[in-house]
Amino acid sequence: MATPSNSSLFYTVEVGDTRFTILRRYTNLKPIGPGAQGIVCAAYDSVTQQNVVIKKLSRPFQNVTHAKRAYREFKLMKLVNHKNIIGLLNAFTPQKSLEEFQDVYLVMELMDANLCQVIQMDLDHERMSYLLYQMLCGIKHLHSAGIIHRDLKPSNIVVKSDCTLKILDFGLARTAGTTFMMTPYVVTRYYRAPEVILGMGYTENVDIWSVGCIMGEMIRGGVLFPGTDHIDQWNKIIEQLGTPSQEFMSRLQPTVRNYVENRPRYPGYSFDRLFPDVLFPAESTDHNRLKASQARDLLSRMLVIDPERRISVDDALMHPYINVWYDETEVNAPAPGPYDHSVDDREHTVDQWKELIYKEVMEYEMVHNSPGGAGAGARLVLPPPTATPPRRPPMRLPTGTRTSTAPTTDRAALNPLSSPSAPSLPPSHLLGLRTAHAQSPSARILVPAHTGANPRGRV
Repeated sequence: MATPSNSSLFYTVEVGDTRFTILRRYTNLKPIGPGAQGIVCAAYDSVTQQNVVIKKLSRPFQNVTHAKRAYREFKLMKLVNHKNIIGLLNAFTPQKSLEEFQDVYLVMELMDANLCQVIQMDLDHERMSYLLYQMLCGIKHLHSAGIIHRDLKPSNIVVKSDCTLKILDFGLARTAGTTFMMTPYVVTRYYRAPEVILGMGYTENVDIWSVGCIMGEMIRGGVLFPGTDHIDQWNKIIEQLGTPSQEFMSRLQPTVRNYVENRPRYPGYSFDRLFPDVLFPAESTDHNRLKASQARDLLSRMLVIDPERRISVDDALMHPYINVWYDETEVNAPAPGPYDHSVDDREHTVDQWKELIYKEVMEYEMVHNSPGGAGAGARLVLPPPTATPPRRPPMRLPTGTRTSTAPTTDRAALNPLSSPSAPSLPPSHLLGLRTAHAQSPSARILVPAHTGANPRGRV
């Protein structure tokens, strides 16, 4: 039930178990659930007349870690401006003094689903390729400012039904090239790169490994490396991809190297076996002619244990499976504004972080929410839509989940790691493997053709 607040600009409403004190322009709040470092709800913006997401940062000043993450997230969201990264539409606090300051609200574009849901859909090559292209464009934009996301996973990648994709949640992002010891506990375990697990430090290629894990999950329908802890995670990786070279081992810290070298040696499996044709959709019938062999080749270049041998973002964008969507304005969009790369080195008290965040919010409100500001908060930082290239007719996500036309009795034969000649693997490696991809037109249930103003790609 809504209650009036001290300010005529704000009102208070209970959303689930959380109290939101927000600008009156936002109405019809509905809970979505917890997000990274915050509680999220959907709302309607009466000024811009669009549906939005409002994120209330959860207790941002309870400790130094939360305060630092809140500051970093807000700073990065103010800086980035790319169609494949979630945009900051507004930010505000109902408190008007540093002494009272305790809440930060971020307003963003409302999307239809996260990638966890999309992975279970019946994706053809065009959809899969286009979603990966957009991930890479967003990552390249971040990397152009030396920003490593570090927490890429299906749950923090969101999509619309027209296959528009955006990366979100930057609370764990860190700038490249920092000199202090980097923590291995920065990303959901399943998508954690080997160099992070082994404490080697990392560069931008750590995000490419995560994209490879996500792509493999799209193909298999299940997590590739479901480790129970960081040691088991490493074991899951080498059992499938093989023990890395001695040259790679020589770059490890002595204690880590001793452990890794004393593990059983695994030859690994070829990618033809890990991802056989039967797990892929049918070959594309349009002029792009996308096919399983191209997707598998890209995957084999992303899922490389040694980061020095892993494909770069630039090369991935030029790969035949991806570059059919290449658009210079998307791939090489203007880099984000200048970012203070020393933020991750700073050691402040909670009160000092609180003061820094308060200043940032006040500065934003002066420009966007003051009576004389730019549209009184109506500013949209996302770039205007560009003309859709001719090769991208309307594309929409399918409504059904992925199905199989193979008889149930053929499941064992279709398992790429279950032939008598294959070395035995723990059952966990087989979790999520698809039996076969639906090939019949009846298995693909599509929603009506998109007629909106921003059609992208094909479906």
